Parts: sequence; C-alpha cells; structure tokens
Amino acid sequence: MAKRGKKYRAALELVDLERKHTLDEGLAKVKEISAVTARKFDETVELTMWLGVDPRKADQLVRGTVVLPHGIGRVTRVLVITQGDKIREAEAAGADFVGGEDVVARIKNDNWLDYDTVIATPDMMRFVGQLGKILGPRGLMPNPKTGTVTPDVTTAVREAKAGKVEYRVDKTGVIHVGVGKVSFETEKLRDNIQMLTDAVVRAKPSTAKGKYVKKVNLAATMSPGVLLDEAVYAK
Repeated sequence: MAKRGKKYRAALELVDLERKHTLDEGLAKVKEISAVTARKFDETVELTMWLGVDPRKADQLVRGTVVLPHGIGRVTRVLVITQGDKIREAEAAGADFVGGEDVVARIKNDNWLDYDTVIATPDMMRFVGQLGKILGPRGLMPNPKTGTVTPDVTTAVREAKAGKVEYRVDKTGVIHVGVGKVSFETEKLRDNIQMLTDAVVRAKPSTAKGKYVKKVNLAATMSPGVLLDEAVYAK
C-alpha cells in the first residue's frame, strides 16, 4: 500500500471509521477534513453507494441519469453529432461543438476527446456506432437510456449544461458519482445528494433481493471518507 502523506494522515485522525453519520453530519465532516488537507484545488465531493445487486444479470444493472439542482461545479463541454437543421438547434441550445460525419472522422482519426458529454441524434448513430471503442471506455458513448441519443437536442444540451450526471453500477455493485464541490454551500450539496440517492432508490430492480443499499460513503476527491447511515435509503 502506498504511504499516505502527512495531510492525509492528519485528516484520517478526524474520521471514526465505524461511525455512521447523518447526511448533514457527513457533509460537515467532509468540509472539516478538506480544510485540514488544504488542497490547492476545489475538491469534488463524491458519493459512493454499495448496492445489493448482481450486475452480471441484465435485469439488475442499475443505471440512469439525474439533473442535479445545483450542478456539479464545473463547465460541461458538450459535443452534438447531428446534421441538417439540428445543427443550428444544437448551437442555439449552447452546445460547445457541433458536427456530423466530419466530427466522427476527427474522433476516429485524431482520437479527439476535448469534451465531457456526447449527444447524437438517432439518424447519426450509424456513424457514431463506429466510435464505440474510443468513446465507450471513457463513458462518452451516446445511449438512448441516458437521453444522449435523442432528436430533442435542445433539452439534452440544456440538461447536460445544467448538471446532468449518469449513475451506473460497476461490476462490483458500486455506484460512484461526483455531486458538487467542497466549496458548495452545505444546503446545495444536500439537495444534490438527495436528488441522486432518490433516483438510485427508485431504480431498484424488482429482481433484487435482500438489502438494496448496503453501504454509503461520502468523501472529497483526495481525502478520507465518512460513512453515512444507509438505513435512511432502505425502501
């Protein structure tokens, strides 16, 4: 195991690894820890949820999107792959990059990845499908389930700019999502987290048996985390 720095070790002394906190207690502790570590950047607050699902089963793959009410604290660069009148629609909605086959060629030939979200209209998926090996591993591949393959590019662009995030259980049954910055007011972080956790709870597969939310952790990017009381999310 890599040796932890002095600041991390000092922050770890503030954490009771066995205690389960209320959300407000957890947020206060994350801010306290971040003040001790004193990073030179505004750390992202990250929520991690361990779920009682088997991701190997298609009907237990918990996945969805949610627009966080206060955004995520950074500018989201949006690429829209479309054609015809939809180009002007995407530009008017605030997309940072818009194009058609030319953009697909640029990604494929130059490995261009200077964007955070990719939206495509359905008529372009026959071209976008060629980019699976490039966009897929980076979580950028447009998908109808996340609203990034849609004819309504205006809504898709505005939601992405407003703070739309995707949650998806990984192969170990864990969801990990950034919910804002340490500098956010506690109330804004609380609103964002409640919006996300409500969405994850609503997405519980009908085939999932036993305890659904098994463990919840809250932490800043490079700091030790704190446990939240998972019983709050038991429904």
